Amino acid sequence: MAAMEITYVYTRKRSDFGRPCNFSDRPAKVTVDIPPDPAMAGGFILRNPVDSCVQHASDMSEHEVNTERVEVESRGVNHVEGGWPKDVNPQEVEQTIRFRKKVEKDENYINTITHLGTLMEHCVKQNNAIDIYEEYFTEEETADVEDEPPSAKVINVLRDPNVTKRTATRLSWHPDTCKKLAVAYSSLEFQRNVKDMSFDSYIWDLENPNKPELVLKPSSPLVSLEYNPKDSHVLVGGCYNGQMAYWDTRKGGLPVDVSTVEVSHRDPVYGAVWLQSKTGTECFSASTDGQVLWWDIRKLSEPTETLVLDITRKGLLENALGAIALEFEPTMPTKFMVGTEQGIVIACNRKAKTPADKITSTYSGHHGPVYALARNPFCPKIFLTVGDWTARIWSEEIKESSIMWTKYHLTYLTDGCWSSVRPAVFFTTRSDGTLDVWDFLFKQNDPSLSLKVCDEPLASLRLQDNGRILGCGSKLGTVTLLEISSGLCTLQRNEKTLATAMFERETKREKILEARHREMRLKERARSEGLETEVEEWPVESPQEVLDRARREFFEVIEAELRRRAQAETQHPHGKVKDGAGEKAAAQGDESQQPKDEEEEVAAKEP
Repeated sequence: MAAMEITYVYTRKRSDFGRPCNFSDRPAKVTVDIPPDPAMAGGFILRNPVDSCVQHASDMSEHEVNTERVEVESRGVNHVEGGWPKDVNPQEVEQTIRFRKKVEKDENYINTITHLGTLMEHCVKQNNAIDIYEEYFTEEETADVEDEPPSAKVINVLRDPNVTKRTATRLSWHPDTCKKLAVAYSSLEFQRNVKDMSFDSYIWDLENPNKPELVLKPSSPLVSLEYNPKDSHVLVGGCYNGQMAYWDTRKGGLPVDVSTVEVSHRDPVYGAVWLQSKTGTECFSASTDGQVLWWDIRKLSEPTETLVLDITRKGLLENALGAIALEFEPTMPTKFMVGTEQGIVIACNRKAKTPADKITSTYSGHHGPVYALARNPFCPKIFLTVGDWTARIWSEEIKESSIMWTKYHLTYLTDGCWSSVRPAVFFTTRSDGTLDVWDFLFKQNDPSLSLKVCDEPLASLRLQDNGRILGCGSKLGTVTLLEISSGLCTLQRNEKTLATAMFERETKREKILEARHREMRLKERARSEGLETEVEEWPVESPQEVLDRARREFFEVIEAELRRRAQAETQHPHGKVKDGAGEKAAAQGDESQQPKDEEEEVAAKEP
């Protein structure tokens, strides 16, 4: 049973620190005076005689200490004899003995041996204490994983304790110990909220999954919920009515502070992310009302900054795109990305000089809302989007199209995330209750593992930092915890290099295609405006036109050859005995024969 952390913070004014204590003398004062009661004397029995023992020996206590055991290893040194003078042959035993006796009689011999012996003893002890062949960074060189098939097993199931089930819209793992999971519950279906539907969200302890460890009681159902990475007792949540709230688990399940409705979002808060700040109290949120708001939880009365997601850069709220997904990478503190309802990903820079410059670029590739948006933890310029029936991998450098994508599924994709330990592995969830695990280094057409988690649609997905435990939230509020096989959560040898090379190769390919498409668009525009240059005189031929032109040129070559042979026969009648395969092919009009092959054949048959 884990020890429960109980703390209480004492606060006082700064002026009270170091204040001296004032003591004063006063006379003795009787606090309690209990007079004797003679009526109770009959209840006592006189003990006579009385035996008492006095122990004069000192008190002793026994303690045990288990010290670290010293490991001793036997080491050896291969010493090769050498250093003999030129006039001494080491192979002659008599000469070596004679030379040793001569040296041992020298006065400096003993002093030299004593001095060198101390140095040698130090080196021997040093060699025994330090292993010069020890591997200090074994985690970099990962062992080859056995070729076991990818798999995953269910280790726990957390169910919504309410009668009226709600969707598990967001999962957040405890940043310090991965034994706690915060789950936000709300019903996102339009006008489907029942009167008796609970607003509560829960923090679950995986060691006691039968009931929640803490019940969070917001004023409106939570759509998003995130642990503070700097203070694991603090959580921030975005509500269905657009308000922002934060909790301190040490103070109970009621929110410490809630933003007012007037300054909050107008629609549900689908994204709430903590910022990397010195205070650890700053966060920002995004909603389908088309706004991104920055907050400081110490003062939720108003947002510190506002951004309207208007890609026309006019700042008009009526033109803003509704935000569904929010992404922030701590290594890029000024950049963030927003996935919208319209299928467009907006890249932003918070520190831009003007509001119009804060929207740096857009990426369009989905037919519906972008439900998930995540940067690759190993290659931050590569990011994953999940929407409609596909998951797509993008490069920041390519705006026109994604560099890689999955096949079109028969059901909608609802969420996705990268593996935290393998750069080429990512996870997606589907509306038919299936979890897909993709390994693009292994294969790209199909997922490496597809697992039917539940019968109802999956709505949310979150991976632990160790990359082994995966949480999947469903539409009925059931959170299924899965442990994936070691092959999918162990870094393979050279995987970082191979994944980076793959992303760079696909980025380069898309750059070439993008340049080609841009060139074709410019030609088409110039043609429509009547500004074609001499280089652009030849129109772009369709495949059928190319085939007709090749067929026409082929028959022209055949007819020219027949005329040449006819002239040759009239001039030299004896040269008529030749192979007539060319004439036969021309008579039959063999269209499958290529012009190049026919020209070679004719050249070979010339006299």
